[in-house]
Amino acid sequence: MNMPRSFIAAVLLIAAGGLPLPAATVTVDVARPGAPINPAMWGIFFEDINFGADGGLYAELIKNRGFEFPEPLMGWATLSPSKAKGKISVRDDAPFNANNPHYARLQSEGTAPFGLSNEGFRGIGVRQGESYVFSARVRSVAGTPKLTVRLYGGDGTVLDTVELKDFTNSWERYTATFQPKDTDPKCWIAVLLEGKGAVDLDFVSLFPGKTWKNRAGGLRSDMVQALADLHPGFLRFPGGCIVEGSVLARRYQWKNTLGAVEDRKLLINRWNYEFLHRPAPDYFQSFGLGFFEYFQLCEDIGAQPLPILNCGMACQFNSGELCPLDQLEPYIQDALDLIEFANGPATSTWGAKRAAMGHPEPFNMKLLGVGNEQWGQEYIDRYTRFAQVIKDKHPEIALVSAAGPDSGDARFKFAWEKLRGLHADIIDEHSYALPDWFLDNAHRYDGYDRNGPKVFMGEYAAQSVAVLSTKNRNNLSCALAEAAFLTGLERNSDVVRMASYAPLFAHVDAWQWTPNLLWTDNLRTLRTPNYHVQALFAQNRGDRILPVVLSQLSAAEEKRVYASSVFDATTGEVILKLVNATPQSAATTVDLAGVQHLSRGTMTVLQADNLDAVNTFDAPDRVAPRETAFSPAAPKFDLTLPANSFTVLRMGISK
Repeated sequence: MNMPRSFIAAVLLIAAGGLPLPAATVTVDVARPGAPINPAMWGIFFEDINFGADGGLYAELIKNRGFEFPEPLMGWATLSPSKAKGKISVRDDAPFNANNPHYARLQSEGTAPFGLSNEGFRGIGVRQGESYVFSARVRSVAGTPKLTVRLYGGDGTVLDTVELKDFTNSWERYTATFQPKDTDPKCWIAVLLEGKGAVDLDFVSLFPGKTWKNRAGGLRSDMVQALADLHPGFLRFPGGCIVEGSVLARRYQWKNTLGAVEDRKLLINRWNYEFLHRPAPDYFQSFGLGFFEYFQLCEDIGAQPLPILNCGMACQFNSGELCPLDQLEPYIQDALDLIEFANGPATSTWGAKRAAMGHPEPFNMKLLGVGNEQWGQEYIDRYTRFAQVIKDKHPEIALVSAAGPDSGDARFKFAWEKLRGLHADIIDEHSYALPDWFLDNAHRYDGYDRNGPKVFMGEYAAQSVAVLSTKNRNNLSCALAEAAFLTGLERNSDVVRMASYAPLFAHVDAWQWTPNLLWTDNLRTLRTPNYHVQALFAQNRGDRILPVVLSQLSAAEEKRVYASSVFDATTGEVILKLVNATPQSAATTVDLAGVQHLSRGTMTVLQADNLDAVNTFDAPDRVAPRETAFSPAAPKFDLTLPANSFTVLRMGISK
């Protein structure tokens, strides 16, 4: 792995004791630790945007598997060679499942194979040496034809073929396993009827045999692994604007995402039509990734679940449709039922539904969000109703409330005034802004009321060009600005209890928004510089804040050098985070006040040759953390921070 020359030079200077006279001092008061840090401080925001769920985290490889899109053959194409004579129709009489009533009828005169092909989600990605499970619900209509299913590579090479046959006149599930002879990210699949006759076809599915924890019909393993490696304290789900829906009829309803996947009703995704410049007419929610799977994922990766529920308001950027206050009871009851689903005994109504899905033990949910990014008196009125009922019945649940889409406008100030008066638990702040905003706001929370509501920085991301620009990139400049901002969150973690970057995932061929924390194609997951910043904070969280003072900085450094420090009681280490967002190296003296001896530690540096540097699938580690051993001789030592860098020091101490 090649390290930048400036990074190597800094290490050599430290080792040789040859630093120039320090121009700045970083004093960490180890003897006087401050407030405890929330174990769930750094977490994950998930929304089904950018094909993050269907076509992403949910590992299903067939698009429109149940023919339920408004255009029922979207994603499918008819395969009819010149000699073939046949017919394809979409029907809904005597369906396999009434919640998803459509199915395809394939009829052939037997002159040649005839059928359908599916394109997957911008292609189907397969790996040589791995297995892929094909399944379909099939019913015989006439004759005794068989189904030949072929997996084609992007260039038309047949990678494997399987057969299904001996169908009955009742709906039955048939399965077969592909073993592709090559790796290809852009495959497609053909389902061909051979022989004279007709069959009905539904829930056509293709899953990797290798999913997260090898669960059948589960999640894509490399994407979940990237989440697990973040060491997240919480997972917020399912969004985001899809919680609200553009109208209330299209809002996210968690109860519709439970039970067998065949029972879950399809819903159009808001991001299907939200942006004229990035339309996604094939973007729908199958809910194969539903609330049970979200809770299960939280348990898998050690994250507290933070579900967000609709509060009776559609997205205010769209219709702003309101449920009348005197009709809000079903929305509030959904919240109460969700608490029972997550935490209730297996003998309770909703706890029994959880147990029936394979999890008799509670999920121990402690957090619940009421609405997403709402604003105005309409929101305050509805939040108040929710809070009154939930706090009366479940005082153990901390409620997350909304403060609008911007972190400083009139809507934000109005929400804070009202929610402070209501003694809200946690207020969700959002910020999408240029890097300078994050650099300038690293001290934002220094003056917040320590006795007021706590803060959840629920959506943040530096925008390299402008909000909503398709030119935004996950470059080093944005990552460093976020790192500087996060030092401010960490120093004020008695007020800021949680934080998460947004959005989380984006498919390189099917995105609606940029930048994003992780980019995927059909086979790979790319970790951005921003991902590495969040990971470094989460992996070096610590247990208590340590006071930090920066002094004797130059004018440039005073504006663009940042620090925070914590103590890790488990390892007995001081953790110091330093951001140098200037184009010159910064010579510093670090003084760990109250420490007598240091033991061997580590230094991790994130930097690159220029601020525009990004990671790509061809160069995934261009901007990645480099860790080296670090052993200063005394608790007061000299250190050079490379230009445009984020440095994390871990040092064992003896007080």
